[in-house]
Amino acid sequence: MELTLDAAAPNPDEGRPVEVLDRSTKRPTDRELRLERNFALAVAVLPFLGVVAAAVWHAITWVDLGILVATYTMTGLGITVGYHRLFTHQSFTCPRWVEGVFAIAGSMAVQGPVIRWVADHRRHHQFSDKEGDPHSPNLVGGSMLGLWHSHMGWFFSEQKTRIRRFVPDLITNRMLSWIDQRYLWWVIASVAVPAALGGLLTWSVEGALTALLWGGLVRIFLIHHVTWSINSICHVFGARPFHSRDLSTDNLWLAIPSFGESWHNAHHAFPTSAVHGVGRWQLDLSAWVIGGLEAVGLAKNVRRPTAEQLEKRRV
Repeated sequence: MELTLDAAAPNPDEGRPVEVLDRSTKRPTDRELRLERNFALAVAVLPFLGVVAAAVWHAITWVDLGILVATYTMTGLGITVGYHRLFTHQSFTCPRWVEGVFAIAGSMAVQGPVIRWVADHRRHHQFSDKEGDPHSPNLVGGSMLGLWHSHMGWFFSEQKTRIRRFVPDLITNRMLSWIDQRYLWWVIASVAVPAALGGLLTWSVEGALTALLWGGLVRIFLIHHVTWSINSICHVFGARPFHSRDLSTDNLWLAIPSFGESWHNAHHAFPTSAVHGVGRWQLDLSAWVIGGLEAVGLAKNVRRPTAEQLEKRRV
C-alpha cells in the first residue's frame, strides 16, 4: 500500500501553521500538575533504584535473564508496533483483539496511557523541531540542556497536549478507552507478572524478588531510556539520508534495542510507513513483526514507501 508523504495521522490541524499551538496545549490545574509531576518523578527514579538494587543485591540468573528478555521484547513491541506504528500513524490495520494485545503490552512498558502517548506523539510530528513540539532537543538553549529536555525533562512541563484535538479517532474507541482508563492496573501487572514467573520457575521467594528487579524495574529502566533516546539522540546525532521537515536522524547503534525505531530520519520522511529501516541492511524488528502478522492474515493495508518515493526524498 502506497504512502501519503508527510501524513502523520488523522489530525484536524494537519498542514496548518504553528499558530494553532494555543489550541493544541493546555495548562493543567495545580493539583493535576502536582500529581503528574509526582508520577513522572516516580517513573524516572524507581526503575533506576531497581537497577542499583539488582546490581548490588544479586547477580542475574538465567531465569532472570530469560524473563528480562521476554518482557522487554513484549513491552517494547507494544510501544513500537502498537502505540507508535499502529495507533499513532495507522500504518496498518488489524483485528480488534490484536489492537487490544498491543495496547496492553504498550501500557505495561510504563510510558503512559495509550491515548495520551498517541496524542503527544502526533503533536510531536505536527510541530517537529518547531515551537509546539513537546520534546524537541533543538528548542532549548544549550545542547546538553536540550538533550535533557527531550529525553525526560519534558515530562515536567506545565503545558500538556490537548487530547481531543489530536486523537479524535481514539477517544471514541471503547476498547482503547477501557484499556487507557485502567493504566495503573497495567503498571502493577508490569512488575507483578515477572515476579510471579520468577517465583513459579524457581519455586522460591528469592526467585520472585530477583525476577521483579530484573524483569520488572531493570526492564522498565532499559525500555524507557531506549525510547527516550529516540526523542533526544535521534534529533541531534546521526545521519540524515532523507529530506524531512525537521532535524531527525538515523542511528545504527540504537536499531536493535529500539526494534528499528532509531531509523528516525526515514520515519519522519515517511511517517505513515510501517517500515522504518528502509535500507537493505537496516534492522527493523518491528517491521518484521508487522510483516509476520501480514503473512498470517492478522495485518492488512500495510503501508510501505515505493522505490520512487524513496528516491524522491533521498538527499
